[in-house]
Amino acid sequence: MTGAAESILREGLQGLGLDLDEGQTEQLLAYLDLLDRWNRAYNLTAVRDPLARVTRHLLDALSVMPWIGPGRLLDAGAGAGLPGIPLAIARPDIAVTLVDSAGKKVRFMNHVKRELRLENIRPVHARVESLKEDEPFDTVISRAFSSLAAFVAAVRHLCTGKTRLLAMKGRYPEDEILELPDWARVGSVEKLAVPGLHEQRHLVIMAAKP
Repeated sequence: MTGAAESILREGLQGLGLDLDEGQTEQLLAYLDLLDRWNRAYNLTAVRDPLARVTRHLLDALSVMPWIGPGRLLDAGAGAGLPGIPLAIARPDIAVTLVDSAGKKVRFMNHVKRELRLENIRPVHARVESLKEDEPFDTVISRAFSSLAAFVAAVRHLCTGKTRLLAMKGRYPEDEILELPDWARVGSVEKLAVPGLHEQRHLVIMAAKP
């Protein structure tokens, strides 16, 4: 990974108020390097510019750090591991399950797990709707679903009334909020400030009504 990418990352981490150690910073850059190599053959991300990936992938993922609590985190529809892998690197104290239905993406995430020795991630090849877990998750996050209603419907069986549901969106999703089922309660919608990204980003924070 180039020095320019490292500079963008370090400045972005400072802008987000995140104090990661050298090992974590190197892991984030190594993750992007692996993504770049695999993307040439497997088309894992539509973002082609390696420098843009620092902003659109790493910093965007890490912008939700203030809302990531302890315990078990599910990244629903993780794709190439976003936002789950950057969050797992920044928060080694949490256990991150990364679920995706595309085999090539799960193979990539398993490769990242081995290469970066990320013991706190667990890639799973499955549709999230059919995922079976012995314990509910403390937090469920996604930036993959086209609508909030589809997101909460897909993960409801993995939640309790205490589970925090986090949906990363672009513009304020007013229409999507109105289409949510009665059992899904919106706690707040937070505006995300991603350093270097001049687009609207929002985090919808929800929970299942008891």
